[in-house]
Amino acid sequence: MSRRRALRGAAARIREFLPTAAEPDLDGLCEAFLLTRGEGDAAHDLDHVRRVVVAAADLCAPEGANERLVRAAAWLHDCVHVAKDSPDRSRASRMCANEAGRFLRGLGWTESDVLAVEHAVEAHSFTAGIEPRTPEARVVQDADRLDALGAHGLARNLMLAGSWNGRLAHPTDPWARRRPLDDRAWAVDHHFAKLLRLPGTMKTAAGRREAVRRADFLKLFLRELARERGIDPPEEALG
Repeated sequence: MSRRRALRGAAARIREFLPTAAEPDLDGLCEAFLLTRGEGDAAHDLDHVRRVVVAAADLCAPEGANERLVRAAAWLHDCVHVAKDSPDRSRASRMCANEAGRFLRGLGWTESDVLAVEHAVEAHSFTAGIEPRTPEARVVQDADRLDALGAHGLARNLMLAGSWNGRLAHPTDPWARRRPLDDRAWAVDHHFAKLLRLPGTMKTAAGRREAVRRADFLKLFLRELARERGIDPPEEALG
């Protein structure tokens, strides 16, 4: 290889890590874009998005994921707001992916990078049930699911239940031992319908460890709720 070709190759590799004129601040551009689109519901506001960005960035290195693609997908994963009871709910992540692609093409991103971000955005959704095919998609999916667990996950669940006029727990069968789960009516049901299942869906090792830790916090909450009500905790569902 000639010295000139070697220098060109080194310069190209350096440029990958430098901001371009069209993209001086990816985080700032994404946040500004989201601010033009309004807030989602109580569980999918801008604060949620920021937490997902931070969690996703932390998961990048162990997975060998491209942080630029991950950060873009994490910022844009909820850029279209679709109500939980909308008939379009199962298509929400596809709608977000399409909108994210339009935004990034407007910034001059390459088509291959845009497609990578679109897949990560579309695959993040629990409802859509899409298997993530890339390290970036696995990282974004795990980061989003982590925010449904732990203290923030508990708070989001209760806020969302309140916005639906739901209640905390069924008065006579809080652990749904003799009735079907209904997490639209009872916030506690959502732990069994979805939240406590999330650690088993994690795609990264670091995400799985953190998901187990955060799920243990939710189990502690349920056991304390049982203690305060003077009833047996739902150990058969917590194991």
